Amino acid sequence: MKQKRRAFDASFKLQVVQMIKDQGLSVGQVCRDMGLGETAVRRWLVQLDAEQSGQAGIGKPLTVEQQRIRQLEAENRQLRQDNDLLKKASAFFARELK
Repeated sequence: MKQKRRAFDASFKLQVVQMIKDQGLSVGQVCRDMGLGETAVRRWLVQLDAEQSGQAGIGKPLTVEQQRIRQLEAENRQLRQDNDLLKKASAFFARELK
């Protein structure tokens, strides 16, 4: 029988990782106590380490700062695309006026 995939929000992931780091608990113990998979928790640890060292990391960001950075990067990307489109449109209409 296949188990349903569970989804965890960033704050829960951050809490679990901080329990391991701050309280010195082992990954295996935390996973057994909370019913989590070790692979996922180890991935969260790597993600947080990457974010704290200033890298983007993989997957969804855990820290608020990284979430905000990703949001701003996406907004910046969208604005650049919009700007390029407007430049092309203005060039097109400028040729039509001549």
